[in-house]
Amino acid sequence: MLDIKFVRENPDVVKENIKKKFQDEKLPLVDEVIELDKKIRSFKGEAENLRASRNQLSQQIGALMREKKIEEANQIKATVNKNNERIAEIEKEQVELEAELLKKMMVIPNIIDKSVPIGKDDSENVENQKFGEPVVPSYEIPYHADIMAKFDGLDKDASGRVSGNGFYYLCGPIARLHSAMLSYARDFMISKGFIYCIPPFMIKSDVVNGVMSFAEMENMMYKIEGEDLYLIGTSEHSMIGRFKGQIIKENQLPLTLTSYSPCFRKEVGAHGIEERGVYRVHQFEKQEMIVICKPEDSMEWYNKMWSYTVEFFRSLDVPVRTLECCSGDLADLKVKSCDVEAWSPRQKKYFEVGSCSTLGDAQARRLGIRTKNENGTYLVHTLNNTVLATPRGLIAVLENNYNEDGSINVPKALQPYMGGMTIIK
Repeated sequence: MLDIKFVRENPDVVKENIKKKFQDEKLPLVDEVIELDKKIRSFKGEAENLRASRNQLSQQIGALMREKKIEEANQIKATVNKNNERIAEIEKEQVELEAELLKKMMVIPNIIDKSVPIGKDDSENVENQKFGEPVVPSYEIPYHADIMAKFDGLDKDASGRVSGNGFYYLCGPIARLHSAMLSYARDFMISKGFIYCIPPFMIKSDVVNGVMSFAEMENMMYKIEGEDLYLIGTSEHSMIGRFKGQIIKENQLPLTLTSYSPCFRKEVGAHGIEERGVYRVHQFEKQEMIVICKPEDSMEWYNKMWSYTVEFFRSLDVPVRTLECCSGDLADLKVKSCDVEAWSPRQKKYFEVGSCSTLGDAQARRLGIRTKNENGTYLVHTLNNTVLATPRGLIAVLENNYNEDGSINVPKALQPYMGGMTIIK
């Protein structure tokens, strides 16, 4: 969410940013919030004048009462009562206007970084850099569900009966490999100096509204019926929510945190829940990284964070590339974002395995997260990035380590988590 002062002083900049995100239907909001802000400030000024007048008149009443000038005192009291009534009216109207202003401000997109490519949707995202040589072996790589089936590692029939489409059972060595990847991801981030956390897996609505846009919430979040609780779609939500309303000492920044959680997503408007496989599902597990830092440090951390995900997948013998998200593909709170995509030798193309984003002070403004130095308090910047989301990450490892005889090489980094196993047969 933008600062209303910024919108008031830079309406053309805000409108141009909306156009760059191809959300022209939101252009009228800029003038609407400026007009609302004008009314609110006018009401505040009127209320302040009335309170000052009330204080002055109250002193007069006291003096008149001491002089036994009861009639004059009562006349002034009547004026004070009218002032009080008007103040009450103003305060009521002000609350309503501020609620309307907040509602509109919450859907005006954040100002994107000048380096973000302009494009309408994800088809116009731009490849940045490739890491590792993408290889297509001379033999066929089966569909990932069929690879798992060779080891009795996937049961979608049972999960369909128990939970419905979009869920799965992982079993045997496939389940063990899945868990090994998560354990390695945890230790990988700890080795980078990040503090390991396990957060709550449900959050309240005020936190949801603080960390994501309304459109994202509607398409992603599962709500607990009858309670003010939502299942998290990523641990970033509860990790950022942890600092709601807090003032963090400046000398404690940056906060570098890595968190594990299961994640739950409706995937409304996505490309479809898979019938057979586990690429797009309603439930998965994730190791995330979160950074809270000073504004001047956020872009440096952004570049560090996506590079950690690249390093992680390269250590698992998976070629990857980074893809710069264009303006139309950025969620409203994001300043800049890139995807890390893994090579699929079966499909002969890359697919998304992680996403890195800086949100500037948007989440901090919504949740009231500040830091303090000798000059006062100011808003922090927040960033998040996927270390590993799996079973999607598992698919990348299976395909890129699949042998012609149907066995799977266990990447060296995962062998300590697999009891020393080097190959799954």
